[in-house]
Amino acid sequence: MASEPITVLIADDEEDMRTLARIYLSRAGVEVIAEAIDGSEALDAVRRFEPPPVPTVLVLDNRMPGMSGLEVAQLVLEQVPQQPIVLFSAFLTPEIEQHASAVGIRACLSKSEVARLPEVIAALAGE
Repeated sequence: MASEPITVLIADDEEDMRTLARIYLSRAGVEVIAEAIDGSEALDAVRRFEPPPVPTVLVLDNRMPGMSGLEVAQLVLEQVPQQPIVLFSAFLTPEIEQHASAVGIRACLSKSEVARLPEVIAALAGE
C-alpha cells in the first residue's frame, strides 16, 4: 500500500450498497471520505475536494437519480483526466463497459462482486 492513504468517494442511491461497500473498504484500510446519493451530490463532493489527489478513487453507481455514473464520470474526467474511477453497477452490459472505457473509466465492477472492490481500488491507486 502507498504511503498516502487510499481515499474513496462512493456515489450510490442505495444506502445498503454504500454501507456494504464502506464495510469492505474499511476492512481493507481504505478510507471512505465522502458518500453521495446521486450524481449531483457526487459532483459537488468532487469539487469540494478539488482532486487530485483526493479522493484517490471515485466509485460511481451507474443508475442513480438525475445523472448516471457515466455522465458524472465524463464531467469529472473532462476536468481531471487522470482521476481513477470505478463504475459500480448491478446492470453492467458489454455496451455499458465499452462506453465506460471510451469515457476514460478505468474499471467496471458488478455489485455482485462487491467483495472485490478493495482489490480493484488498490490496483487503480497503484497505477
